[in-house]
Amino acid sequence: MERELWLALYKLARDRGSSPWWALTKFFAWEIVAVQLWAVIHDRPTNWACDAKNWLKGLWRGKLPSQSMMSRRLKTPEVQKLLADMERQLAALDGGGWVMLVDGKPLLVGSHSKDPDADWGHVRRGWAKGYKFHALYDGGSIPIAWEVAPLNEAEPEVAARLISSIRRGGGYILGDSSYDSNPLHDTALAVGCQLVAQRKRPKSGLGHRRHSAGRLRSIALLSQEFGQKLYAFREQVERNFGRLTNHGGGLAPLPNWVRRIARVRQWVQAKLLIHAMYVYLMSTSPLLAVN
Repeated sequence: MERELWLALYKLARDRGSSPWWALTKFFAWEIVAVQLWAVIHDRPTNWACDAKNWLKGLWRGKLPSQSMMSRRLKTPEVQKLLADMERQLAALDGGGWVMLVDGKPLLVGSHSKDPDADWGHVRRGWAKGYKFHALYDGGSIPIAWEVAPLNEAEPEVAARLISSIRRGGGYILGDSSYDSNPLHDTALAVGCQLVAQRKRPKSGLGHRRHSAGRLRSIALLSQEFGQKLYAFREQVERNFGRLTNHGGGLAPLPNWVRRIARVRQWVQAKLLIHAMYVYLMSTSPLLAVN
């Protein structure tokens, strides 16, 4: 399956990242992306994919980029733009809808890790060190907005950045009680959306301070049958995260060579592309059939 996944992603990268024939570069952006994806599909470091002996016969013709070139080129605007274009292409094929889901998934490192970007934060069973993958889904297999942040960064603050980045109005955004924040409700209203989140303290009163109109509307919705049925759809985000991790090449725990936030983001982005392509191949979409 790794071969089929890579071939489909290779074709998408090549089609979206075509460069002029006179470009003065040893390797095009889509070739850099293809080598990186070969490593990530196999849960190996980038230098593993720079060695020809780790490729199946006939998959790659010519020389491979070096590890140092991969490190430099993966940071360039040209490669970053190509990866973003691939995300948008995949998101456009099965996304849409008027209900969005926001949530986060911890990406942990060892408690004795010296990674200066990782930090301590609360997880379901206590405290841990690492990062968190924050995602805003709209029904597709790839988020319409996402971010990797240290584990201690507040979910409403990251969610506000994600919601502010979407360029459309209307619809509902469903989140758990950790997103019950007046500023976040205001952010959702500013882009024309209604955030629906369970109250952090459902048995307490509202007090005398100002509350966002969006928060008051969320409380009212959750007291009605429509709002309760709507909110039940939030469980879909748990399935999204489950599917993201439950196949070969999916987003497993961070390997020990993926440290520092830039590398973690590169790793997560590659895993999102791999997962989205996996979903399309499994659905036998003619738009992404492997040639």
